[in-house]
Amino acid sequence: MNIVGLDSLVFGVDDVAQCCQYLTDYGLIPHNVSEAGGEFKGLDGTSVVIKARDDSSLPAPLPTASMIRKTVYGVGDRDTLVAIKAELTPDFEVIELADGSLEVTDPNGFVLGFQLTVREPVNLPAEKINAPGDNGRGVNVLGGIIDPKIVPRSLSHVVYFVPDKARTEAFYARIGFSVVDRFTNLGPFMRPAGTHDHHTLFFIETPEHMLGVEHFTFHLGGPTELMQAGKAFVDKGYESFWGPGRHIFGSNWFWYFNSPMGVHVEYDADMDLHDDAWQPRACDASADASQLFNFTLVPKWMPGGDPH
Repeated sequence: MNIVGLDSLVFGVDDVAQCCQYLTDYGLIPHNVSEAGGEFKGLDGTSVVIKARDDSSLPAPLPTASMIRKTVYGVGDRDTLVAIKAELTPDFEVIELADGSLEVTDPNGFVLGFQLTVREPVNLPAEKINAPGDNGRGVNVLGGIIDPKIVPRSLSHVVYFVPDKARTEAFYARIGFSVVDRFTNLGPFMRPAGTHDHHTLFFIETPEHMLGVEHFTFHLGGPTELMQAGKAFVDKGYESFWGPGRHIFGSNWFWYFNSPMGVHVEYDADMDLHDDAWQPRACDASADASQLFNFTLVPKWMPGGDPH
C-alpha cells in the first residue's frame, strides 16, 4: 500500500492562541488562523492543525488528557485508499468521508485519516559538508550561513504511548507498515511502504492512563538548520527538553521542546533511509542506545570572554 507518510496531526487544545503562537515561533507557516484555531504548514504542505478542545468538528477525544484528535496519513493513489478500506473493513468501522478520504480508529483509540497526499516536492538542497576525500559542498560555497527564517520542510514522524505494542504493531502491519528497528522493551520503529524514511511511526508501551502522543517532529535541511532553529526557539523563551543531539536508530539529529499541546515537539535532520533489503536491529532502550551524543545548551561565548 502506497502510504507515503504523515499529512497532518490534528489537536483539540485548551489554549488555542498559545498553541498557534508556539507553532508559528517553531517556524511553520500559518494558514487561516483565527480565534478558533488554524493550520500550520511545512514547506511541502504537511501540517499541524489546532482547534479548541470543544470544537464540534473534531473526533471524540481519547479517554486520557491527551490532546491529539486525529492522525492523517497521505497516500499516493486512490488504489491505496481502496486497499486500506478492503483490508480493515472486516474488523474495523471504516468511514468514507465526503471528500473521499477514509477515517478509522486503531485498536488504541487513535483516530486515523487516509487521503490523497497533500505533499508537494521540496526543491531545496540539503546541507553538504567538506572533508578530506569528499568536498561535498565545493569551492567558494559557504557553509556557515546565518539563516534568520528557517521553515521546517516536512512532517516527519509521530510517537504514540500505547498499552499493547504487539497489538499495535499487528494493526499497522496490515496496512503495509514494516519494522525498521526495535527497542525490545518499548516498541518498534515503523515506516509505511511509500517512504524510505527510517520511521514515520514509533510507539512506546505504557500503562493505559498514559495513552496519547509523546512527540512529533518536522524534518529540517540539516544539522546547522536544526542548531540555528533550536537556539532561536530557546531565545524566544521556549523550554528545551532533550538535546541537541543525534540518535542511533535513524541517525537523525534531534532537539526536543516542551509545548502547550501536551506533547514534546522536536526538530530533526538527516534521517537514515531504508528499503526492504534492510535487516532490522533490536536492543533494549537505554541512554546509550538512544543517543549517539547529547549536548548541553550554554549561552553564546567567545574567546576572551568570561567562561562562567
